[in-house]
Amino acid sequence: MFGAFRSSLVQLGGRLNKIPWRMSTTRKANMRQRLRAADDVVGTLAASGVQFKALNAQLAMPSEAQMHPRLKYWVFSRNEVGLKKATHKVPKFTKVEHARAWPEGLQRIFLKQQPRLPSSDGKLPE
Repeated sequence: MFGAFRSSLVQLGGRLNKIPWRMSTTRKANMRQRLRAADDVVGTLAASGVQFKALNAQLAMPSEAQMHPRLKYWVFSRNEVGLKKATHKVPKFTKVEHARAWPEGLQRIFLKQQPRLPSSDGKLPE
């Protein structure tokens, strides 16, 4: 049908989810920029000599330069299938604090999930 009562995905199924499955390079660059800005604020507070519990906890976290690229764009989510969720799929991910550290055991497992490519002699790495 045409006109005001035409059927579309939005009208038939509610809000059409338009979150892309892959994070674009622009979103990644903006994410890194936000992480660096937060690091600058923490560094300024630490240099001023102020001390409080939240600042000490933030100083214990890795900075943007120290973070592994896989940890910058993924967050721990116990409800997801792989226990990880892409950062841009978190509601309001530009406004909420980005968790920079995962549970220790899961962080090691997640970082070891690299593709195993054969070396020049044809053997897989262990």
